[in-house]
Amino acid sequence: MNKLDVVGVRVEMPANQPIVLLREAGGQRYLPIWIGAVEATAIAFAQQGVVPARPLTHDLFRDVIAAFGQALESVRITALRDGVFYAELVFSGGREVSARPSDSIALALRTGATIYASDEVLEEAGIEIPDEQEDEVEKFREFLDQISPEDFSGQGPQEGPAPGPGRRRGGSATGAGAGTGPGGGPAGGGETSDPEDTEDEPDVRP
Repeated sequence: MNKLDVVGVRVEMPANQPIVLLREAGGQRYLPIWIGAVEATAIAFAQQGVVPARPLTHDLFRDVIAAFGQALESVRITALRDGVFYAELVFSGGREVSARPSDSIALALRTGATIYASDEVLEEAGIEIPDEQEDEVEKFREFLDQISPEDFSGQGPQEGPAPGPGRRRGGSATGAGAGTGPGGGPAGGGETSDPEDTEDEPDVRP
């Protein structure tokens, strides 16, 4: 397993599709995933330290975990099968619960749990960003300081791998002008399944 840090979320244009970007801790690979608007808002809230007047779904789940004397120890993005990402919530005592990566990330940010990805996931969907394109990630971070949850309203629920900045293994580089969103940032791409229900949509790969 490889430890990941959350760079943040943004809206990829022109598809108006939220993306979460993860970075391999101590490495050069990034893992971009298209996610739903609800999960993007939840991740953005956590990163910005926004405390809602009443607990939202992920806040409620965090509180329920604590109320039952449990702890979320880690989140593991374990597999990418038939275009669908799979993750597991690992609780104290070794209990594991299957979950979407987007929900898992939102919970990890609220509980301080460590996020991991398997070697297989990073080999297949990870992107290596050359040093000369590191400024694209900085633009991404700058964008995060300017967004608000309203930026994600009305977005589709698709979730799947999104080619980000840099060079995919065996692929071509994606420049700053391709797929940049408000405030610039890494390019988003890829394809996802048709939009249906945000709550039921899996993390998919074309």
